[in-house]
Amino acid sequence: MREASQTTDGPLAGRTLLMSGGSRGIGLAIALRAARDGANIAFIAKTSDPDPRLPGTVHSAAAEIEAVGGQVLPIVGDVRDEQVIEGAVAAVVEQFGGIDIVVNNASAIALQGIGDLPIKRYDLMLDVNARGTFAMLTASIPHLLRSSDARVLTLSPPLNPDPKWLAGHAPYTVSKYAMTMLTLGVAEQYREHGIVANCLWPATLIATAAVKNVVAGEEGMRASRRPEIMADAAGLLLTRPASAGTGHCYLDEEVLRSSGVVDLSVYAHDGASEHDLQPDLFL
Repeated sequence: MREASQTTDGPLAGRTLLMSGGSRGIGLAIALRAARDGANIAFIAKTSDPDPRLPGTVHSAAAEIEAVGGQVLPIVGDVRDEQVIEGAVAAVVEQFGGIDIVVNNASAIALQGIGDLPIKRYDLMLDVNARGTFAMLTASIPHLLRSSDARVLTLSPPLNPDPKWLAGHAPYTVSKYAMTMLTLGVAEQYREHGIVANCLWPATLIATAAVKNVVAGEEGMRASRRPEIMADAAGLLLTRPASAGTGHCYLDEEVLRSSGVVDLSVYAHDGASEHDLQPDLFL
């Protein structure tokens, strides 16, 4: 029998979410939103000890999730290791009785182009982004097939053939589009089995460590929205009826606007103006 979440009347009550990553940024925001909505939360993340370059650890994230009333299973591990993922899936099923939602959140980023990016960094992106997503899906699908409302949500961009994304950073583009293609593949392969799989991507920069340290620096942070906009969009996608559709790539703001949210200025980071927001990559 599944353990009931402490929040027993939310739209995700009684359901279990497994996420790759989740100790900070967008992943943590989604986990907190899902916990408030009643879900049991399990997540796999590498950061066990504090890192001065990155906010949050597996343990601090788990404490935040518990503080909002969620039941949580934090797992220290690397999504590049399929044995870690297989062990995590087994532990989640043992503790919560099954898996209903998989969120592919873990991602590595490096924006150098071909000839500039070291092969080691290319391998890291492909291993975390593409292989990690594939391994998460492979290990979880047998349990998703047993769920009465199975969902996959991957934080990856819509497929955009504009060659500027290849000229700018083809290696990263390959890794992120692979996440999207794997998710769309699940949607189509398991359409008749009831697994709803979609992708979600931010329309603007989001104030995360990756944006600050890799993408756009402090200037980019001043042109960003808070991670909560992605969390609220994810919450809407995970709780709407399965009949709303599978195999789609959504932007956060279009999900919110289609649900009646008019004022997005509440998501501005540190007073950023809506007019100064910078579009995210791939848009």
